[in-house]
Parts: sequence; C-alpha cells; structure tokens
Amino acid sequence: MRREGGFTLVELLVVFAIMALLIGITPIAYQKMRDTAQYRDVLRTMLSELRSARQQAALTRSEARFGVNLQQRSFGIQGRSEHPLPESLAVRATVAGIEIGADGVAAIRFLPDGGATGGSIDVLRSAGGGGARLHVDWLSGRVTQEPLLP
Repeated sequence: MRREGGFTLVELLVVFAIMALLIGITPIAYQKMRDTAQYRDVLRTMLSELRSARQQAALTRSEARFGVNLQQRSFGIQGRSEHPLPESLAVRATVAGIEIGADGVAAIRFLPDGGATGGSIDVLRSAGGGGARLHVDWLSGRVTQEPLLP
C-alpha cells in the first residue's frame, strides 16, 4: 500500500506551534538588541564629546564646557548641537558644585592648561542594570571609562 504525499495534521500543528513561538520571541530579542545598540552609541558619543571638549580647550586656549541636561535628557559641548538620551538609559552626574546650573545642567569645564573641573558621568541601563562611568580627572583632564556592575 502506497501512502500519498503530503503532511499529516500533527505535522502541520507542530510547524504552526514552532512558528508561533518564533514570532513571540522576536520582538523581545529585537528590543534588547535595540537597547544595547542605543547604550553603546550614547556611551561612544559621550566619550568622544568629552575628549573633543578637552582637545578644543587645548587648541583654542580657552575653556570648553561639556554639559549634561538632566531635565531635558540631553548632552553635548556648549555651543554645539546637543544629543538626546534614549528613554532606556538613566544618567547621573557628579560634578563640582559651581558647575551645576539652575537649569538642570551639570557641566565639566576643560581648561586651556590641560586641567578640568573634574567629575564623572554614570550611564546606566534601565533593563538589566549595569552601565559605565566616564571619569574626568581634575588635574590632567584625562577622560577614562570604567564599568559599573549591577
């Protein structure tokens, strides 16, 4: 007796169950991937902007100010366009008392002689915890990055 070609009902149900599982998992994986990409992009941009402000102060022989606007959720070098912070990230800033403005901007000033007012900026992931700290040395103006554990 020959069996005709085709699929049984059980085989079709198994395939549909696997497809439904994949469709259910895909948005979760995409969201995590997008959050990770945003975190890395913000960290890279912030580190680059801090180093650029330090270099600008040395080259122009005038102060350069990097600020984080905690109320409007943005950051950047004063006088240039600001970069927005995604909702999936939290930011904490530790700066000198004179560098905290009434407008909610916490700033780090880079001085022409190579120094800075110093401070640190913590970029924290909302989901999963952890993050990174960008530290600016007050004496040398050097910018470093270190991980923050959850």
